[in-house]
Parts: sequence; structure tokens; C-alpha cells
Amino acid sequence: MDIVFVGAGRLATNLASALKQNGHRILAVWSRTIASAQTLSVMVGSEATDKLDSLPRQADAFVVAIKDAALAEVIPPLCKGREDQVFLHTAGSMPLSVFAGHTQHGGVLYPMQTFSKERLVDFSCVPIFIEGADEVALHVARQLAESVSREVRILSSADRKHLHLAAVFACNFANHCFALSAKILEQHGLPFEVMLPLIDETALKVHSMHPLAAQTGPAIRFDQNVIEAQKALLSDDASAQEIYDIMSKSIHRLAND
Repeated sequence: MDIVFVGAGRLATNLASALKQNGHRILAVWSRTIASAQTLSVMVGSEATDKLDSLPRQADAFVVAIKDAALAEVIPPLCKGREDQVFLHTAGSMPLSVFAGHTQHGGVLYPMQTFSKERLVDFSCVPIFIEGADEVALHVARQLAESVSREVRILSSADRKHLHLAAVFACNFANHCFALSAKILEQHGLPFEVMLPLIDETALKVHSMHPLAAQTGPAIRFDQNVIEAQKALLSDDASAQEIYDIMSKSIHRLAND
């Protein structure tokens, strides 16, 4: 397929690269900053622009991979004059209805993964959740998704919001805990690398066990002596102490529900 990318961030970089590797042609890349557009366009062999009017008028799909807050601003001028084209956004929390009134062929192609420009992911392992306002958009979303991923599911906007919420807990909040761990270690001259075997084993366990069954530590049995002692060690960081307290109570409560 011939594809236009609107956005050149982390998700766009990974998705455009995967589509290119699987035989699709990237016609053009748009970004608010021409340098970002050019960086991605060089990777995928396309044109680069920072002007929406300069994008092709036709393509098999326009993939809109930009910040959620920018969708409402970018979609109207992007769709104007291209109302018969297929547009797919990639946002976890934004509804399909963001295209309403601008095109009848709006859709969603949401890859549930954490992305960075420095480390391209293996897209074949990334679950992709799709949605379409009509059969045309859904067909295109399915074709693109299945060309790069082994797991493709149709999911409504309402259910996708909860999927994204679950991903925030599993990824963003978990990574924040890694950052808090790193801060504690660094304050005592220890490298974060000592945590990697523990983190790896924790992640591997939930491939074969439910997270509740895999839970260990003082909070699950609510060992108050250990909990209070560790909270005391955080007395100079009220925010971390509060997180520790809330997390410990949540772990114990879930284990006993």
C-alpha cells in the first residue's frame, strides 16, 4: 500500500519502519518540525514536509500518529479535499469519532507497545487493535495491521480506553517504579543494573502465572514491621513514601479480595 505518515515521533518511526520493511511504500512524512520529518523520511525513503497542504492528495492510507491533543487541530485541514481517503489514527485513548464530519473512512490502528526512536521494536510481536467507521477503513486497517503483526484484534473506542488505562499501569507506572528504585540505589552508590535480573524474572513469571499469583514481598502478607521500617527510610521523600503506602495497601487488598 501507499501510505502517508502524519507525525514523525516514536510510534510513527517504529510503525513506518515496520510497514516499509513489509513491502509498503511511504509516500511522505509530515511533522511540525521539518527536521523530524526529514529524519524519518530518510529512514523510509519518502518525501518530508512541515506543511499539510504539501502532502499527497491520495494514498491508500493516511496514518495520523501525533499527540492526542493535536488530533482535533490537525484532522480538519488534513481531511479537507481528501474526504474520500482513509485516515487511521494511532491513539489509545482517542475515540474513532474524532474523524466525524471530516471523512467517512476514519479508523484506528493502535499498536499497544512502548516505543523509542533509538530502539526499534519487533512489530510481529506487538498486538494491534483496530476499528473502522465503515468497512473500507476497517479493511485497510486490518490489512496494514496484519502485514506487520501476528496479533490483530477489532476493539471499540470504549474498550480501547480501558485497554490504554491497563497499559498505563503495566508500563508507565511500572517504569516509574523502576525510576524510584534507581533513585534509591544511586543515593547509596549502587547501579540500577543490580535490579535487572529481578525485573527480568518478574516479567517472565507473568508469562506463565497470573500477576496475583506471582506477587511476593512484605505487602502481600502485610508484614507491618517491614512495611513501617521501609516507610521510615523514605521519610525524606513524602511522595515516594505515599506511593509505597498506597501500593502496599493495594497489593494486600487485591490478594485478599
